[in-house]
Amino acid sequence: MPDTKCAEKSPATPLVFDERGLLPVVVQEAATKDVLMLAWANAEAVDRTLQTGRATYWSRSRGELWVKGETSGNAQRVVSVATDCDGDTLLYSVEQTGPACHTGTQTCFTGRELS
Repeated sequence: MPDTKCAEKSPATPLVFDERGLLPVVVQEAATKDVLMLAWANAEAVDRTLQTGRATYWSRSRGELWVKGETSGNAQRVVSVATDCDGDTLLYSVEQTGPACHTGTQTCFTGRELS
């Protein structure tokens, strides 16, 4: 059964940030559709991403903006940005250069499966 709450949202759904001014960003490889990572963005990070085409996030630990690959070279060129039906999560479709994870793996989701 379709979620009518989501079906009734318009394509121009405004973004809904949490109490910290952040929203989660699911990052997906454009060509393979593999999920690469989950990051966080504030309004400025989203604006910069849309303006530059370079994935920009908010570092919760450092309390500052960061551009993926700026220091590591493992950059993400953003192909498209989509919002979920509630406007509280974004999906960045990217062309990834090098590994996406800070551990050196292609995806951050290489941990053991929970059962």
